[in-house]
Amino acid sequence: MRFDTLIRGGMIVDGSGQEPFAADLAIKDRRIAAIGRIEGEADEIIDATGKLVTPGFVDIHTHYDGQITWENRMRPSSDHGVTTVVMGNCGVGFAPCRPHQRDMLVEVMEGVEDIPEVVMTEGLPWNWESFPDYLDVLAGRQADVDFAAQIPHSPVRVYVMGERGAAREAATADELQQMRAIVGDAVAAGALGVTTSRNHGHRTVAGELAPSVDADRAELLALAQGLADAGTGVFQMIPNAHYGDDPQADMALFKDIVAASGRPLSFSLLQKKFQRDLPETMLAMLRDYNRDAAIPIRAQVFPRPIGMLFGLELSFHPFRFHPSFQPLADLPLAEKVAALRDPALRARLLAEQPVTDNPLYQMLATDVGDLYPMGDPPNYEPPAETRLGARAEREGRNPAELALDALLERDGRGLLMMPSSNYVDGNLDMARLMISDPNTIIALGDGGAHYSLICDSSFPTFVLTHWVRDRGEGRLPLAWAVRQLSHEPARAVGLEDRGLLRVGYKADVNVIDPERLELPAPTIVYDLPAGGRRLVQHARGYDLTMVSGAITYRGGEATGALPGRLVRGAQSAPAVEETKAA
Repeated sequence: MRFDTLIRGGMIVDGSGQEPFAADLAIKDRRIAAIGRIEGEADEIIDATGKLVTPGFVDIHTHYDGQITWENRMRPSSDHGVTTVVMGNCGVGFAPCRPHQRDMLVEVMEGVEDIPEVVMTEGLPWNWESFPDYLDVLAGRQADVDFAAQIPHSPVRVYVMGERGAAREAATADELQQMRAIVGDAVAAGALGVTTSRNHGHRTVAGELAPSVDADRAELLALAQGLADAGTGVFQMIPNAHYGDDPQADMALFKDIVAASGRPLSFSLLQKKFQRDLPETMLAMLRDYNRDAAIPIRAQVFPRPIGMLFGLELSFHPFRFHPSFQPLADLPLAEKVAALRDPALRARLLAEQPVTDNPLYQMLATDVGDLYPMGDPPNYEPPAETRLGARAEREGRNPAELALDALLERDGRGLLMMPSSNYVDGNLDMARLMISDPNTIIALGDGGAHYSLICDSSFPTFVLTHWVRDRGEGRLPLAWAVRQLSHEPARAVGLEDRGLLRVGYKADVNVIDPERLELPAPTIVYDLPAGGRRLVQHARGYDLTMVSGAITYRGGEATGALPGRLVRGAQSAPAVEETKAA
């Protein structure tokens, strides 16, 4: 038999969790055709000796809702072996949307997901109104990864209620029925599910809460009933437990939603320094529930700190809201740096406090002592003594002074990291506990959002380097890690046709050099619409990535192939599931 591609001599890590094994892998007609000792010919033969051969990774928590309409490469995710992304998370997005409501949705996305208003204004074609219309637009797009969408709550609310929805007023019974119908129609048209946010940190730049945040139980159950009407789909949400809600009440709400929808639910779970015990509390409740439940509730967790990055070129730094900084805000970087080196201005800045109506921004701007220098390569589990506050105490200095010095390094391109979640007491032990729990899914990379604040969609490379290869004590097994990056997230959202290296499955494949695998520091580029900036983080060690049998990346460089397409709805596992060929 002649194949399209034959990958010879690699170590197969098939995504099932079973131990790696040496074998060849053949691809034909966009599917895996054989695994084992293969003697056939192929249009291209790839020598994978000494390399890992894994399924393409699946990232179920992204925000590429806008980027997919103006760009063909879903970076940074596709730089890290990801071959399928799921967007529309956190209850925010761009559909459904009436023409006069576009500014409202842009304001929400600008504040919640840190996407500059001008980028959306220039980049979004707005050639849709309903969510099925939006999916039809996406069906005409091509990308370097497959992409699937969920319908977000905030646009639904604004679409049905207008200004009242944006103002978070209560919905009427008729409005709840309209929301239910919209969700049902969207899922029937191919949405993977519905998403919402109750997180009080989700605000516009002006400080207003996102439309979904105060929605009551009846409204959330109406969304769930839309899933029940469609008979498929998943429910994703961000609760407010990290900001003070009772975890027991949250869990009761999760159960009610699952009962109303008959569908799986997942929610975001992080460890905050002021909520240290929350993960263990929630995980214990999940274990009790899932032990006998027919429909699972699982937590989406992140394998490293949520790494907020501060810099003079980025959206945020500790002096952004200081009065003396405002005249410098829009200056070119070189002029900004020259001004900040003036002793008189420096003294004024260090004496001032931030002025902003956004409580989240106020908190971030004043928590200077919890910042860490971002090295290259970055250390996402930095020693506690490198914290600016600890260093300032040792040196008898002001942490803000150390922060300013760090920002001015490398001609103003110095970066600081705030580990806002999962990093407590100088370690990632809680992150390890969360990602190892059978009731969790590794996610929350947020690719396509937080363009100038967070660059966390590189997490697959971090898992394979830090947790599998480099950490020493507390390392995790390779076979487990690959399963958690591929099969588990795919299965969690109903994409059963990918995430495994099995005969008949989709030929989404990575060939990885485990010794060369490396995660450099993020860099800043200006390649968004209207010249907007974003953080990107490349990887070294991915020999190639394939989507549907087409090589999209070779040696970390894009080949120009764009085999990625819209995935409409859940996908069944192939009928043939042989693990090896003779």
